[in-house]
Amino acid sequence: MAVRSSVRRDDYRDSVVLMRVSQQLEGLEGVRKASAMMATDNNKKILKEAGLLTDEISKSGPNDLVISVEAATAETAVKAISVVDALLSEKITGSKKISLRNLNSAMTASPESNLVLVSIPGTFASREAMSALKGGKHVFIFSDGVAIDEELKLKKFGEKNGLLVMGPDCGTAIINGVGLGFSNVVRRGPVGIVGASGTGIQQVSSLADEVGVSQAIGTGSNDLKEAIGAMTTRMGLRLLDEDPETKVVVIISKPPAPKVSRQVLEMVKKMKKPVVVDFIGGAESEVKRAGAVPAKTLEEAAAKAIKMVRGDKFKSFLFSQKSDKIRAIAKKESKLLKSSQRYIRGLFSGGTFCYESMLLLQGLVGEVYSNTPLQPKLKLSDFQRSRENTCIDMGTGMYTVGRPHPMIDFRFRRERLLKEAADPETAVVLLDIVLGYGANIDPAGEISPAIKESRRIAKREGRHLPVVVTVCGTCGDPQGLKNQEEKLREAGAVLMPSNAQAARMAALIATRGKIWGELG
Repeated sequence: MAVRSSVRRDDYRDSVVLMRVSQQLEGLEGVRKASAMMATDNNKKILKEAGLLTDEISKSGPNDLVISVEAATAETAVKAISVVDALLSEKITGSKKISLRNLNSAMTASPESNLVLVSIPGTFASREAMSALKGGKHVFIFSDGVAIDEELKLKKFGEKNGLLVMGPDCGTAIINGVGLGFSNVVRRGPVGIVGASGTGIQQVSSLADEVGVSQAIGTGSNDLKEAIGAMTTRMGLRLLDEDPETKVVVIISKPPAPKVSRQVLEMVKKMKKPVVVDFIGGAESEVKRAGAVPAKTLEEAAAKAIKMVRGDKFKSFLFSQKSDKIRAIAKKESKLLKSSQRYIRGLFSGGTFCYESMLLLQGLVGEVYSNTPLQPKLKLSDFQRSRENTCIDMGTGMYTVGRPHPMIDFRFRRERLLKEAADPETAVVLLDIVLGYGANIDPAGEISPAIKESRRIAKREGRHLPVVVTVCGTCGDPQGLKNQEEKLREAGAVLMPSNAQAARMAALIATRGKIWGELG
């Protein structure tokens, strides 16, 4: 095999376009691997791990576009690189020509609009968001990488002028039935959501689809930090408390700063409507003192909200299937494990799914290492290599700068899955699949071949490899929930109906059922 590369100086390209180009290059005859991406430090690490890092790419900078190809011959690799310009200039079938050149012209052309979605590199996002706010528009800022002081300026301006600032780093919202960012097709109904977590909103809204969602207001990941003071969260709660369509409110966040938590819960005390609070892993006693209903997991938050809407009593559960069936699944998967297979390896596209899983797993199997650990001592020194029980959030900046989000691009998760399969200590691989607008149109189709190959890798070495998967989505999503789940089952995956249940099942399998008593 031969590796050849090319560097285009100061040639910034959208990460989704580069993902498409990479996929097209890999489809060429004689090409084994191909990657087109911006030359950030983290991307160089990925290229090195894949055997695609060359000397000229090592010397390139973050504003440079790099193309690297591994092919059967050097001539084939060079030929593949030569078609990149043609691929970059291709028009996506069915796309319409966009004639509006900037935000001001767009707002002039659509004066009746009242919300602007900002999704550009973070260094420019705050400027455009402020322009939108000054134009009297609410904003949804998908972009991350915005300085905290810039976020504070935006939110102070929004608060003063009665404008909602969702973000920066806001992954999901559903406003008046319209999904923004990564969002699912959810029927309209009485459950209102305010969340600092995009995938948290997606999990709760998808599970609450049976009764429906009025509004789902994303706040951005920094909103409940002390520097911001929950400005969007508090505005969102006020709006939902006044909204006649909302009957129950759900708040979702990792544990806020203590001062901010008190501010939010003090506001909850005064709300007219019942509130469910999932400060994931946070103290339940404070929530109860505020007169709200605490939830331990995203699934429990959705289930409690549904019961409150219907006026039913909530009954706690760990699995939605009967215990005998859960035991049988765990036993079937674990009895074929070798003694060396002891550890769970979680590969997540959703940051909150990763966080929630680590919280659950640490109480069942012990410490969990991560690139986003629960404790500093559990931070991986090399995020490309797992250590004992490991959960990786592949949606963080180290993976997404210059590349599409892992809900869209499955290349790196596929590669990591095969690496974990080759590790004789891997007992279970834990995955999340997220459906909806913005996500890959066929995520199960993208990951299923890698699931099959990972199981073949293990089998060749005399091992069995259980792969536990949860799919976050609804039957209305463009990918089709049932269709996606069927593809995953056909690949040999163990399907669980929620992230929390998937983590518990992974722990049951890895411990050979020994923790059943701890689960209750």
